[in-house]
Amino acid sequence: MFAVSLGDDGAQLRPLEPWQAEEFLAHMDRARDLVDPWIPFAAAAADLESARALLRGYADKQAADTGRIYGIWLDGTLVGGVMFRIFDARSGTCEIGCWLEPAGQGRGLVNRASQRLIDWAFDTRGMHRVEWIASAANTRSTAAAERLGLTREGVRRQANLYRGERHDQEIWAVLADEWWAAR
Repeated sequence: MFAVSLGDDGAQLRPLEPWQAEEFLAHMDRARDLVDPWIPFAAAAADLESARALLRGYADKQAADTGRIYGIWLDGTLVGGVMFRIFDARSGTCEIGCWLEPAGQGRGLVNRASQRLIDWAFDTRGMHRVEWIASAANTRSTAAAERLGLTREGVRRQANLYRGERHDQEIWAVLADEWWAAR
């Protein structure tokens, strides 16, 4: 398996695969309170079987070139991750997402890992547009998008039904030429 260094602090970006379901579930148990209010991702990994199924789904997406998932390890412990929730090479558009547990917060891990994914999408895969979609109430996520230099394009009012409640979604994005001009 490959690992990409995210800096001098021992942080690494690695693929998350079905065989890591036990480690992923333990991590989700630590991250659940931070992730679950915003997205069903944590609830989708409630036990070993469902954690394995979630990772298998992303392995299938990677095989079909429609998505990918990566973990962020800090000193050998899985503390978060980033993913291409949607990856549409034909249209040149993809959506990036992220999550962290408390031990990973405040270290710039999401920023560094997201930069790697965005660089890869534009430089290696020739994508045209990277999107970041978050609940408008998830200020940590929208702040991360802003720190990355993405542009807030608008709000889809009450577009997301989650746990019986409608949430506004903010759409953030960056185009390839904007990304490279800012780097």
